[in-house]
Amino acid sequence: MKEERSPAGLAGRVLRRREVLGTLAAGIAAAISGSEGRASPLAQNATMKGKTHMDTKAFVYTELQASVPFGDVPWKELNNQIAGEPGFLNKTWFSGVGNNSVGGLYSFDGIEAAQHYCTVFFPAVAKSFGVAQTTRVFDAALVRDASLDMGSPYFGAEPAQAPGAFVYTEVQVNVPFEKAPWRDRNPVLKQQKGLISKLWLSGLHTGTLGGVDAFDSIENALAFAIDDFPKTAAKLNAAFTTRVFDARVTEQASRGLKSPYYA
Repeated sequence: MKEERSPAGLAGRVLRRREVLGTLAAGIAAAISGSEGRASPLAQNATMKGKTHMDTKAFVYTELQASVPFGDVPWKELNNQIAGEPGFLNKTWFSGVGNNSVGGLYSFDGIEAAQHYCTVFFPAVAKSFGVAQTTRVFDAALVRDASLDMGSPYFGAEPAQAPGAFVYTEVQVNVPFEKAPWRDRNPVLKQQKGLISKLWLSGLHTGTLGGVDAFDSIENALAFAIDDFPKTAAKLNAAFTTRVFDARVTEQASRGLKSPYYA
């Protein structure tokens, strides 16, 4: 099929590329952060589901350098493609606050499956849209205990409520996760205003520290990303990344790929 091209911009092209996406080959995700002394809906001890999600061995974070209102994203077609990827378990869709970037957090049953997704499937999607992209792979086995302590549904904790926003964070450090001070940080993080749960992330091959934090509102997510997290990164004397996503607009798409944030 000859690919249509138009100067109208990505938002208009996305819908016209549905057939292209449908025929792409099958080979086509807060960190050490803190804020003191504020109320949080996060329970001190997460209620466990019967299943503990032991199959999760890797997480993948993706983001396209694009500005597309999520209502214009052909997520149903993409969900069908993503669900068929080797080792895929679930995905939570992301839509950037303020810029409408498109991405997500994925679970895979193995590191190799996650790497395949990042080197074959996702670059093909980015190429079909004509945009640059970001991918990250994280070792899930290392962060299980730390994440469960923060009520992460990715390891079986019952979601306290549906999220209103997500914050992705990553600090440019190289720290083996067994040496990360999560036992000291988690009690502080549990006081973060509006925090529902936290998934810790540990970069594959890099040892970067990060996370995906679920918040009850965009307002509280922005306060964390803009006011609180930079202070923690400054204490580490490290560069960092923060991203805020609107969970409300992606809920239906995320449910379609079994996101654990929705009971």
